[in-house]
Amino acid sequence: MRKVLLVSALVFMWSCNDSRTKEVEESPQGDTVSEFLQMPDEPTQRIRLNLDEANKLAQLPLDCIETEYPNKLNQVLGNEGDLESPRDLHPIFYGCFDWHSSVHGHWALISLLRQFPELDRADQIREYLKTTITPENVRVEVAYFNRPHSDTWERPYGWAWLLQLATELHQWDDPLAEELEETLQPLTDRIVQLFMEFLPKLNYPIRVGEHTNTAFAMALAFDYAQATGNEALLDLIKSRARDFYLHDDNCPLEWEPSGFDFLSPCLAEIDIMRRVLPKNAFGLWMDDFMPQLKNKSFNLEPGEVSDRSDGKLVHLDGLNFNRAWILYGLANQYPEYVHLRKVADHHLSYSFPNLVGDTYEGGHWLGSFALYALNHAQ
Repeated sequence: MRKVLLVSALVFMWSCNDSRTKEVEESPQGDTVSEFLQMPDEPTQRIRLNLDEANKLAQLPLDCIETEYPNKLNQVLGNEGDLESPRDLHPIFYGCFDWHSSVHGHWALISLLRQFPELDRADQIREYLKTTITPENVRVEVAYFNRPHSDTWERPYGWAWLLQLATELHQWDDPLAEELEETLQPLTDRIVQLFMEFLPKLNYPIRVGEHTNTAFAMALAFDYAQATGNEALLDLIKSRARDFYLHDDNCPLEWEPSGFDFLSPCLAEIDIMRRVLPKNAFGLWMDDFMPQLKNKSFNLEPGEVSDRSDGKLVHLDGLNFNRAWILYGLANQYPEYVHLRKVADHHLSYSFPNLVGDTYEGGHWLGSFALYALNHAQ
């Protein structure tokens, strides 16, 4: 019955003036914060994103963005001419083991600079960005996506992080950011085009805990579309998210995590649906999809990593950060879920110490996930 009411409510709201809907949809989803206080009655120590922690987080991408090898190109070879070095193929995003990790490593540096312009290595980072994100290098990056067999490359995870990087540049009030955003625009436009081509022909969502998850990618792409006013992309994501997830019931959270997960399939759906559904419709949807989250005693144990030198097993630290940012985002937007902050705090504090002295298997990417979680905490 709730599903019938939900669909009826949505049909009614879509047929009416959408000004009130837009107001709800554009309600704050959790702005970036630089510091938050320890609550004395909470058993979990909350991580503080201050200048000291920012310097530590900046060091992780700095240690890998110019490290060309080891490298996982993950490419389809059309001919022997495609066999080039990572740096020749991807003159901007060649480090950090793979393209998408390099992209969100760059995002992390830009996010940290935006929040903490007094970073210890701020001048070095700014100079690196200026000399690497150049029109010629962007042309080479775009050309790779125009190759035969490459229009599905990095779909959709790397695409989503590229748009997240573009969002960060767009929202950073700095002359360098304006310059870099303009320079990067041809690649950003190509990724938007790929999303616009892909989502309409995807008949079924991809509900996994790794790179191909549809909900995760659409959430990051939604934020880009909203920040830049790309109404075509925004409307497409809203439509496809409703097509994919509106009728989902009782997501089996107890099935998570799978052994290689760094994303939560159940919570990823919540993260996109809280963006695309108006308040009342989202409440009805949540009552069917995951009603247990309203329980003040709800708990969720973090994923445990058994071997930090195994690149797949260390994914579970990423899962903990992913769960944290989704729960923070939900609690920020809807007060009835504020108790989930404790669960998010626990997940964040459980995996955050692993960033210090981590092996390259985790160090080349986990800092970005930790920062993204901290950016959603308030």
